[in-house]
Amino acid sequence: MQELLPIAERIGARLKERGETIAVSESSTGGLMSAALLSVPGASAYYLGGAVVYTQKARRVLIDLPDEAIVAAKAQKPLSEPFVLLLGRTLRAEFAADWALAEIGATGPVGSRYGDPAGTGCLALVGPVEQSLTVSTGSDDRIANMRAFARTGLELLLKNLI
Repeated sequence: MQELLPIAERIGARLKERGETIAVSESSTGGLMSAALLSVPGASAYYLGGAVVYTQKARRVLIDLPDEAIVAAKAQKPLSEPFVLLLGRTLRAEFAADWALAEIGATGPVGSRYGDPAGTGCLALVGPVEQSLTVSTGSDDRIANMRAFARTGLELLLKNLI
């Protein structure tokens, strides 16, 4: 977590300067991105909310994303860039946020039930620009992967705020 704090401080400063807001959807990072963003004093100026969307039920209940929307988005499997973009777009709309940051991944020690190896994560940033990416750490170290995915997500956001 400590390594995420300097990135979050820079993000918080930029969001406050710009008067912009963010909502966050996390899965395998378990709330690390939100915790880092909320560690910055004055986070209520930019952080609207977030959810750890770890299961299909959580996706339906916490961000009101029905199965039909996934089919319509042609997101063949949850651990994919089309799916994480859909999460980000849905979250941004529901919170009326300037930005949404979404993550889903397989941290390990085993891969996903869809055949993705441990250390695979997908992240999306949705706002004035949209970007998605897939991370492959090549590691089955659960904690290290959680940190790597969270760092990648925060860096993606920061890069687009500069």
